[in-house]
This record gives sequence, C-alpha cells and structure tokens, in this order.
Amino acid sequence: MEVVSGTNILLIWSALSNALAIFGAFLSDSYLGRFNVIVLGSISSFLGMTLLWFTATIPQLKPSPCDEFAYNCNSPTAAQFTVLFTSLGLISIGAGCVRPCSMAFGADQLDNKANPNNERVLESFFNWYYASTGISTVLAFTIIVYIQDHLGWQIGFAVPAILMVCSVFMLLLGSSLYIKVKASESLFTGFIQVLVASFRNRNIDLPPSDNDESYHQGHGSKLLAPTENLRCLNKACIIRDCERDLNSEGSASNPWRLCTIEQVESLKSLLLVTPMWSSGIMLLVTLSLSFTALQANTMNKHITKNFEIPAGSFTLFMITALTIWVALYDRILVPVIAKYTSHPRGLNPKTRMGIGLLLGAAATATAAIVESIRRHVAIEEGLEDKPEATVAMSAMWLVPQQVLLGLAEAFNAIGQIEFFYSRFPRSMSSVAVAVYTFGMALASIVGSVLMSIVDRVTGNGDNISWISSNLNKGHVDYYYGLITFLNLVNFVYFLFCCRWDSGNGESMLPDQGREESPEYRKLSSSP
Repeated sequence: MEVVSGTNILLIWSALSNALAIFGAFLSDSYLGRFNVIVLGSISSFLGMTLLWFTATIPQLKPSPCDEFAYNCNSPTAAQFTVLFTSLGLISIGAGCVRPCSMAFGADQLDNKANPNNERVLESFFNWYYASTGISTVLAFTIIVYIQDHLGWQIGFAVPAILMVCSVFMLLLGSSLYIKVKASESLFTGFIQVLVASFRNRNIDLPPSDNDESYHQGHGSKLLAPTENLRCLNKACIIRDCERDLNSEGSASNPWRLCTIEQVESLKSLLLVTPMWSSGIMLLVTLSLSFTALQANTMNKHITKNFEIPAGSFTLFMITALTIWVALYDRILVPVIAKYTSHPRGLNPKTRMGIGLLLGAAATATAAIVESIRRHVAIEEGLEDKPEATVAMSAMWLVPQQVLLGLAEAFNAIGQIEFFYSRFPRSMSSVAVAVYTFGMALASIVGSVLMSIVDRVTGNGDNISWISSNLNKGHVDYYYGLITFLNLVNFVYFLFCCRWDSGNGESMLPDQGREESPEYRKLSSSP
C-alpha cells in the first residue's frame, strides 16, 4: 500500500473512532446504560484486535511479500482489505463506546451530592483519569512499539488483544460493586422532538413569565417553567389545550407537538456549550500537527554518544509533561490556589481552558522559531537539496514546544471536560465526554483541510510549498506562524464566548448539584 493511501486510511479511522463517541454516548445515556456500553465496546475492541492479529499471522490475510529488488509490490486483495477494514471498524466501534462512557462511569462512582467536597473530588478524578490516559499512551509508544519492532507484528498485536481480555474480565468481575445509573429516555429522539415541536408551535405567543401552568412539566419534574435562554425552544413545552394535548395520566398525547420542560432544557444545555466547545477545536488542530518527527529526522538525536532518541518518540515529551503537570497541579497547586481564589477546585474550568489556548499559541510560536533556525543551519551547511541529511543542531531543541503542547492539553482538555460535565444533567454525563471527543474528530478534518489549502496556495506554479516533503526547501516555520496567528485569533474568540456564556450559559437542570439559577423555579416541597 502506498504511503499516502495508508496515511489517509489511518486519518479516516482516527476521525471515525472519535466521531463514534457521539453514538456511544447516546446509546449509553438513552438505552443501555454506561456499564453495558463499556462492556460492549471492550468486546468489540477485543474482536477488532484479534482480527488485526490474524492479518499479521495468517498468510492468506496478508499481501504477498515484496521481492528484494522489486520496485512495485503486490497490492492487497479485496478480501484482505475487507478483513483489515473490518478489524479497524470494530476497534472504532469499541473506542466510540468506551471513550465517552469510561470517564462518566468513573465519576458516577464518586458523585455524592451530600459531600461538601464533591466538586473537588470529581475534579481530582478528571485530572487523574487524564493522567492515567497519558501514562497508558507512554507505555503504548514505548513497550508495545518495542515489542512490535523487535519481536514482530504477530506478538505486537497479540499483546494488546490479551490486555483487552484482561480488562473485560476485571470489569465484569467488579460488576456487582458498581453504581450503575439507569438510562433515561432516548436523548437524541427527545432533542429532535423539541426542535419539531418548537417549529410547529412557532406561531403561538409565549405566555407571561409568571404563568407556570402553561408549560408541560412532566412526571416528577422539579421545574415549573423553562429558562429565558433560547426562548424560541420554550414553545415546544407550551400546553395549548389540556384536553387535546395531555392524556389522562398527564403525559403528552403527541410528543412531537408537546415536550416536557426537562427535554427543552436538556437540548438548551447542549446548544449553550457549543460556542465554548468550538473555541477548543483550534488547539486540537495544533496538537495534531505531525512535523516533529520529520524535523527530528534531520537533526542530531543523540543524548549520549551511544544513545539517541527515535524521531517518533519526541511526542512522549508532550505526554510526560501532561502527566507530571496533572499530578503536580492536583496534589500541590490546587490547595494553594484555592486559598487565594476561594474556589475549591483552584482555577475554574474557563480559566484553565484560556490558559491552555495561550500555551498552545506559545508552543507553535516556539516551534516556528526553532524550525526557522534549523532551516537556516541546513542551508548554511549546503543541505538544501539533501532533506535526509543531518544538520548540526540538536533535536532536543524540539522538546520545549512539546512540553508547552503537553501543558496546553492538560489545561484546556481537562478544563473543557469538567466544564461540559458541570453543565449537563447527570443523564447526559456521557455526552459531556463525547462532545470533547467529537471535537477531536472535527479537528482532524479541519487540520487536513487547512494543510491541503496551504499546500495548494503556497505551492502554486513553480513555488515550493511551505509544507514540502523537503523541509529545507519548504517553510514549515511559516506554517507554524500561521497556526500561531490562528491560535491568537481563536483566543480572542474564546474571550467573546466567555463573555456570552457568563450571561447565557448558567441555566442548570436541577440534578446538577449547583446553586439554583434565578432563571428557573423549582416546585415547592410543601404539599
């Protein structure tokens, strides 16, 4: 398979895996529950890894080996492609089920509204969950890659498959000990019903703000009236004729014409976080940049005379920085910062998101400077037409930008997830993680499109593209500069989102455990 084809397949697979998190979140919150979806995803991942192991073990599932002196190798057959894509599809389904549910499922075990330190406990869990993800990535990039390189793909694929068996077994072993939040009615269907009902009722007038009897509260609801945010959606829960719109037990006779207040507020909570969510996509585009390994290949990677860092391992500096910072922040800095901010979680989620965006801009600015120096050294040494030659510059100059990227992700990603989790009702906890994961999928597409546009525009005619495969002739430093500019513009956009959110984004459904918003009223507990 050609390099370009293989790269495109991996990019599509990565985007699909992240996008399927939305499917997994709705499946768990609406039908099966988080535990069952995690089990389903784990089994799917195991089957995918097993099938992928077969492609490296069974000769009939592999393309015939290339001749030593052949320029063109035999392409895989349609059957071999089918098995490969099926294995990747099963792994994607597994990732789409596990990623949005595992963090929310863990939070379910710790979420205790009666605990005065509940928010601090949850934030600490989010921090350590993300740190554990970083540690697992380090292990994958070191131990698993070492096994694959030195013992072959057969054992290299067998080890993850065996680990998946162990994880499924341990998950099922503790089944009776877990807190399992039951799935509610279909969230996705409810969202569509709200949109349809509000459109059908678009011509009716909203009742006065003190007329609570005009709204369909639903069985067991604690809300008397919807919030004032996105008021056009409030028309979906207006009762026009009690005899026609309601059944004898109080439910809606036609849920596509009349929805509950809680359905309306659930959709609002999703729509209100969209601007803040969109402000994080540019940082995810930055994190997906893949020039570090190409740069490292042209630099001196030796730490000592006999030891050098592989070019593909420089990403580990980013992951290590993320993991160390999360531990340092959670155990040491939060108690100190809380004394000065009167905030039990240290810095609030929005502040952490903003710091992450600035660190992302600083990382790409640093990368632009380092690449400009590397290119200048290469040209001075007469290596402009020798892209594979090593320049007299240490690859350790790439470490600062990787550390800054790790810190940026630690601040922004955890801040985003905590922000989403605090804004959604408990019945939408999986959606909180899925929203962030879906942003990763969208960032992959945005990054690919942006790179294609830059390549086409700057490489027009006889000009050499900024992102030419020959880094010494291209201008990757200019591309880093462009990303820095876009990151700064995005930060300004983020500030506008924060200003808008402070006045429109505080509407909370009653199971959030937050202070009541003045924009809605609960039913009195008295008879």
